[in-house]
Amino acid sequence: MTQSAKIKIAIVGASGYTGLELARLLATHPQADVVAVTSEQNPGVAYDRFFPGLRGFVSPHLTLSAIGQKDQQGKWPGLDSLLKKAEVFFTALPHGTSTECVNYLYEKGARIIDLSADFRLKNLEVYEAWYGQHTAAHLVPEAVYGIPEFHRADMKKTRIIANPGCYPTSAIFALAPLLKHELIDTKTIVIDSKSGTSGAGRTAKQNILFSEISEGIRAYGVAHHRHTPEIEQELSSLAGHDIRVTFTPHLVPMHRGILTVAYGQLKDLKTDAQILELYRAFYKNECYVRVTDELPDSRNVRGSYFVDLSVRIDARTQRVIAISTIDNLNRGASGQAIAGFNLMMGFDEGLGLNHPPLLP
Repeated sequence: MTQSAKIKIAIVGASGYTGLELARLLATHPQADVVAVTSEQNPGVAYDRFFPGLRGFVSPHLTLSAIGQKDQQGKWPGLDSLLKKAEVFFTALPHGTSTECVNYLYEKGARIIDLSADFRLKNLEVYEAWYGQHTAAHLVPEAVYGIPEFHRADMKKTRIIANPGCYPTSAIFALAPLLKHELIDTKTIVIDSKSGTSGAGRTAKQNILFSEISEGIRAYGVAHHRHTPEIEQELSSLAGHDIRVTFTPHLVPMHRGILTVAYGQLKDLKTDAQILELYRAFYKNECYVRVTDELPDSRNVRGSYFVDLSVRIDARTQRVIAISTIDNLNRGASGQAIAGFNLMMGFDEGLGLNHPPLLP
């Protein structure tokens, strides 16, 4: 698809970290023009004053607006105003609030990349058990789960992409080769993930204040984190049968990044060299997945779209240990959303994402 003009884009929910990361990456995207940004709490504020780091990269006239609610006639003036300006919408709203917004935009012919969990889970009973009632269930079959390496062809044909969660992204990359080659007992999968604090959002919360998290590490959402069914859905698809996992996330005192360590019992003992070669072969055509001899370090993907992977065998216990790391705001959220936009619009998948990691 050849475009003579840039694509007009609206970021619905632009005042959080994922909204900021979208704006940062899209500011240098050669085919993107962010023409609208929204925030229910900060309407009327110039975007480059709200996020001063964007000065010189976004128009000084780009101002946050509120989308409000539907009126009694079923119209949505706030969204109708955006629909006059933009053709593609990144919706970065809280879980449970995206559904009506996405439904309205879809009915008006827009293309949507949704960063909430509202369209990721295909089984509505599972969704409602973890998130509550779904108010746009008829659109769930239309949405494509947005990891390009596993759903690239379908992402090119849809008008709704359900952008994956950050923890599921890291876990799926770590375990996919093992499941596709049926190398592990799928009843033994344990996933341990550690995330920077930006994954908890930008809203002021006591439990993520600097004094509360500095010099410590803690588990949370133990045995009931909402990303669990999303991980299970995608791993089950890879394996060809239902999978249940034990997933435990942790909060660590860093700004961004995720390190995931996944464990499984091997059916047949392999060597480190054999398993690494299997991973390299599996991802050989994926330029944003780097299988390394060294153990992954979140610092080496910070601010980038890369996934770094490595794997080791514990011969004593006959377990495999798969390790992945991603930047939770880029590959785990906004960068992956932009890859979805690129595929949806017929552009090169990595357009606007080819940045080396930030070091130190």
